[in-house]
Amino acid sequence: MSPAVSRLPEGAATAALAEPVLRAVHLNKAFYLGETIYAVSDVNLAIGQGEFVVVTGPSGSGKSTLLSLLGGLDRPISGDVILDGHRYSRFNENGLANLRRTKIGFIFQFFNLIHHLSALENVLLPMSFAGIPRRQRLERAEELLDLVGLGQRRHHLPLQLSGGEQQRVAIARALANQPKVVLADEPTGNLDSKTSEEVGRLFARFNRELGQTFVVVSHAEVFHAHAHRVLHMHDGRIVRVDQGQRG
Repeated sequence: MSPAVSRLPEGAATAALAEPVLRAVHLNKAFYLGETIYAVSDVNLAIGQGEFVVVTGPSGSGKSTLLSLLGGLDRPISGDVILDGHRYSRFNENGLANLRRTKIGFIFQFFNLIHHLSALENVLLPMSFAGIPRRQRLERAEELLDLVGLGQRRHHLPLQLSGGEQQRVAIARALANQPKVVLADEPTGNLDSKTSEEVGRLFARFNRELGQTFVVVSHAEVFHAHAHRVLHMHDGRIVRVDQGQRG
């Protein structure tokens, strides 16, 4: 992997949208709570390379469960997920963990940073697990922190940063291994409206300039302005697909 952050030529991201990088095929996930409840019910979905997709819907509609299935953090009871040509059903847990490590970036509501590590060390960590040489790791981590506006705070611990700054570190960490797709679960859930807008613009910048694919689960409409598609879920199903403002 090159240590540099690769930028797309103008218009390249738009041209890449026709090529699916992530697919859900007849995906089902159910829980038994006195009766069988389908959190995800027969979902079929194709995400294009370089696409920005928002998944929205009321609480309990299955958004986060779908994201967990797409990220290989949970297993469906039937159906499959295909990422970059790799079927999840063909992997054991170790193989699936390695696939996540190399091809998926995760961003969570509660940041999930390691508190005793600096911002720089948090961004370096996934590259260490991926076996990237130290010099390349350091160059890429520093460049990513510069891109999210935290170059001067790279040696600060998470608790020395604001919530918005911590989320920007988490974004840089998610991009560290140049993932095929970034999955974000309520990434602005703990942020004020101004900071939420900044995070939305940052996602849009990485999508536009780097061609980074995003699937964002969020109640916040701040992401709609940057999306190609907005998927509405209800009772475990995708019930409506709207064209985003960039669609």
